[in-house]
Amino acid sequence: MNNLKVFACTTAESFAQDVCKELGIHLGEKEAFKFKNDNTFVKILETVREDDVYVIQTTIPPVDERIMELLITIDALKRASAKRITVVLPYFPYSRSDKKDQPRIAITAKLVADILVTAGANRVLTCDLHNPAIQGFLSIPSDQLKAKDLLVKNFVDIPKEDLVVVATDAGSSKKAYKYAKKLDATIALLDKRRDDNSDTAIATHFIGDVKNKICVIFDDEIDTAGSMMEAVKALEENGAKEIYAACTHGILSGPAIQRIENSALKELIITDTVPLTKEKQSKKIKVVSIAPLFAKAIMKIHLGQGVGELFEDKKMEF
Repeated sequence: MNNLKVFACTTAESFAQDVCKELGIHLGEKEAFKFKNDNTFVKILETVREDDVYVIQTTIPPVDERIMELLITIDALKRASAKRITVVLPYFPYSRSDKKDQPRIAITAKLVADILVTAGANRVLTCDLHNPAIQGFLSIPSDQLKAKDLLVKNFVDIPKEDLVVVATDAGSSKKAYKYAKKLDATIALLDKRRDDNSDTAIATHFIGDVKNKICVIFDDEIDTAGSMMEAVKALEENGAKEIYAACTHGILSGPAIQRIENSALKELIITDTVPLTKEKQSKKIKVVSIAPLFAKAIMKIHLGQGVGELFEDKKMEF
């Protein structure tokens, strides 16, 4: 594996170190800093000529600054004659800006995909895209890992007769059904109705039984936790015994932590695709590492093997 190199952008060093530990290699050496004029400088401190290089970046604020550092790093690697550059984005930036649902707006996820290619990326490795169609925005090969097995493992010891997977709306029912199938659990759907002619959807009741049940809500990401807490409150009012939530990307911006702390939610399980900064840590939040899955994917890509078996929807063995 002498020609396999992994580099990290500034905020991704901890995650990248975990990946490298799984791979049994050292993290590539680079430096990055800002000049007094606010321009970012990146220098690769070891040779990468004809190497298979993976550069990891996370997206904590300021997100635009993280993107710029990534682009400069890609360019530096390209100019240093790296044979192949794979961008590893555990959370794809601007993934929620994936369609033109208002007049005169940008499809920013497509823009990010375009500039990654322009900078010199040859491949992208990411996880649980907000919309799988984002893969189609990329004109280079891409792989999307799935965290569902990692999240589900946290609930396999709950008696099946007590467990209910909750869909927070009709749109999430298909996803909830897949999780329920993996856990051999029942499913409940939160029914939302619009109040008069307003745009606000009011949670009214559940289709399915949640009273005295252990309820779990799965999602791809939690940002401000507004919708999640609405579902938690409805579950509490309908007699749920315990309420859990799990998601791949814990963005947890704005009032999210306060909302979680003040809710009936017993525990929120997230992965480390987005670093959980010190001010966002809570006794109610449990972080599970997805770095080993990324390490496996990197090794398979490096060896020219398929990564499908890492995220195929198949029966799990625990």
